Amino acid sequence: MNSLEDDDLANLMRALGHPVRLNILRILGEQGRSECCCTDVIQCLSLAQSTVSQHIKVLLDAGLVERHAKGTRNCYSLRRDRLDQLDAACAGLFTGLSADLSGTRKELA
Repeated sequence: MNSLEDDDLANLMRALGHPVRLNILRILGEQGRSECCCTDVIQCLSLAQSTVSQHIKVLLDAGLVERHAKGTRNCYSLRRDRLDQLDAACAGLFTGLSADLSGTRKELA
């Protein structure tokens, strides 16, 4: 698995920086391996289609979800590989920060 560069990690975090987008990811995650159309997401969030579409576009641009044409509809699913990269990068980041903080605390004591 490729590690994320800081710029890429920052872009992903910006994409996750809105509660609606986090909810969209949760909705898609609940679908398991299947796809979810925009109307399915709208029903769960009770937001305007244009609002949901804008948030989905941010997630698409960040590479967190992918689009699949199903007839005349667009369906979406999670990019699990990308989420795994993000998970590993965040775990590494916070583990590194925790180690740095504990070292700093020892030096201050």
